[in-house]
Amino acid sequence: MIPGLFQTPDYARHLLMAHADMAQTPRDTEAAVASRMRRQEVLYAAGKLFRVLVWEGALHALVCPRDVMAGQLDRLVGLIGMSTVEFGIVPLGAPMHLTPKHGFWIFDESRVVVETINTELLFDTADDLDLYQRTWDGLNESAAYGARAHRIIARARHLIAPS
Repeated sequence: MIPGLFQTPDYARHLLMAHADMAQTPRDTEAAVASRMRRQEVLYAAGKLFRVLVWEGALHALVCPRDVMAGQLDRLVGLIGMSTVEFGIVPLGAPMHLTPKHGFWIFDESRVVVETINTELLFDTADDLDLYQRTWDGLNESAAYGARAHRIIARARHLIAPS
């Protein structure tokens, strides 16, 4: 899926509602969407750098209506070229030395957060940090950035464009 820091409110709303239904938890959707949007302010903080990879499949997964996904893809285009964001897409069909297993975040080279269906796991040992950094580096070798990433998003946008 598209990472929370990059989600539009409508896209986030659909994901959060689906997750609440699956997990059979109470819906606090609007509060969760508002919180997610507030967290995005960090993308505009001077001195920060977010290096993010997504698999191209996330651009095609219709977890929301087509018009919402179109808006989400437009949002991604707007991230390309930001001084605080390095946004890479691992294209479908790209040669890969390893495959993505699950979502994870490396924070300040001091801890790794692994996302699962029902929880987040925190790792902070040197061995774990090294393993996840090597994994990220391996996936990054296959990633497209800049104009290439823009073309991949445009292709996905064309395929899901509302009728």
